[in-house]
Amino acid sequence: MNRDVEHWSIAQEHLPGGVCASARVHKGLGRPVYFSRAAGSKVYGLDGREYVDLCTSFGASLLGHAHPAVTRAVRQALELGILCAGETEWHARLAQTIAENVSSMEMMRFALSGTETTAYAVKVAREATGRPLIVKFEGHFHGYNDALAYNYWPAPAEGWPALTPAMKGMTRSGQDGIAVLPFNDDERIEELMAHRGHEVAAVMLEPVNYNAGTIVPRPGYLELLRRLTAEHGALLIFDEILSGFRTGPGCIQGTYGVTPDLCTLGKAIGGGLPLSVFGGRRGLMEHVAPLGKAQHSGTFNAGLLAIMAAGAFFEVILEPGYYEGLLARSQRFYAGVDEIMGRLGFQGRVQALGARFSFLFGPVAEKASIKNYRDVMDNDWALLDRFYAACLDHGVYLHSMLHHGLSSAHTDDDIDRALEGIEAALRDVMASGINA
Repeated sequence: MNRDVEHWSIAQEHLPGGVCASARVHKGLGRPVYFSRAAGSKVYGLDGREYVDLCTSFGASLLGHAHPAVTRAVRQALELGILCAGETEWHARLAQTIAENVSSMEMMRFALSGTETTAYAVKVAREATGRPLIVKFEGHFHGYNDALAYNYWPAPAEGWPALTPAMKGMTRSGQDGIAVLPFNDDERIEELMAHRGHEVAAVMLEPVNYNAGTIVPRPGYLELLRRLTAEHGALLIFDEILSGFRTGPGCIQGTYGVTPDLCTLGKAIGGGLPLSVFGGRRGLMEHVAPLGKAQHSGTFNAGLLAIMAAGAFFEVILEPGYYEGLLARSQRFYAGVDEIMGRLGFQGRVQALGARFSFLFGPVAEKASIKNYRDVMDNDWALLDRFYAACLDHGVYLHSMLHHGLSSAHTDDDIDRALEGIEAALRDVMASGINA
């Protein structure tokens, strides 16, 4: 990795931290990992070394890298002139396809990033209800916009969580429009809605909290949120930027059978190109200009390359047997990791749903259930980072964050190779001392 260090030194002169996104610094290395190319289930270092990719572009590469259908679509878009700032037939077709598959998406708008779409969803909710308050949950990540960037990774708390800005540069005035609760806690949400339900514009959440460790909603919890918001005239917003399409074409809302009023999609939907979506019930989205007063516009919204790539994405995931194969291979991988940890006597476990998963190391792995962010706070973060770094030594790319994933490009051979690398990495960290 000497060439990585060389290029990182150059980058640090001109890019803060030497990276174009803060999350790209690998905590196990203290610097980014540099790649020369990617193909299918693999990424390649500057020295040409091949890695089985279990980061999958933080969730954006559900089809793997450079899927032939996506590549063909992008080439076609290039030949059409790299259209941006204009509407085409492919925009209408994609919106129709999304509406046919994602239950909440009667009307929608396209944008570039998840940070944008979550902010726009909040604006629509406030405009539609005439109310100010957004209720969110500890450990639920909704991008880096001032409206929602609270309590992503807060310090331990007892009782009601104190509002904790997730970044510097935010004004205190924004705190008046946000309330934060622990996830999967019936009593807290019922109490808040009973006392402040008339103020609540929307309750917003990751329906599966992949960002904090793949924490699933307890049975009946999403239904409770659906009932409470309806009773109090508030909206329910699912942020499916990360969870979307991990379990099926209908996303988590389809898997659990709970339809929100508004929804955000992103990451996987662009087939590796930048695209995000916010949408929901027709009557709500009619508040967006020019039909209503909630503004949404942007020169590079829904660039044709990404729109046509997303059309190809849907063609692939809607093929018969697509999810059966992806989910079966994912389960085989999770079972393999658990078997390795058990055989080695390693205190750890995999939390998974669909094609995305998390590692829990240390005492947290022994808990009977993981209810919310507070339950994963005693994860052994330092050991995890050492493990991620060791995986690179054995040909497996896991980035230093709490969620990882499989793609449909991963074969049984890839899974075998990944399991071999993970076992070797676990043996390395055990040999060097768990508390080193």
